[in-house]
Amino acid sequence: MQTQRRIQRHLLPSYLNVFNRITDRPMGYIGNVSLDGMLLISQLPLLINARFDMRLKIPGPETQHFIDFSATCQWCREDVTPGSYDSGFALVAPPADYVEMVEALRYYFSFHPVQTSA
Repeated sequence: MQTQRRIQRHLLPSYLNVFNRITDRPMGYIGNVSLDGMLLISQLPLLINARFDMRLKIPGPETQHFIDFSATCQWCREDVTPGSYDSGFALVAPPADYVEMVEALRYYFSFHPVQTSA
């Protein structure tokens, strides 16, 4: 039985943390994303119908890249994991950087046919 991993495992909660853009305090991490919204997993419940100014800090080889956006909390409920809450957000005019991130994640987590040369 093989015990070594061939590809590096990426713990997505470590990379997809969401911060309050005004206070720079962590709000939680992304559970899923779409072009219109996202699911945020947090340790505290969030206020429904409130608009939040958010920031993603995307790690890079030399510096971090920030994606700033605003979103309105549509719903919030306790997660199946005790002490965690799931909140659904609708994005307010998502910036191009956010759209690019969603497309990159969609591509990264999709299966692609193997290209063979004839």
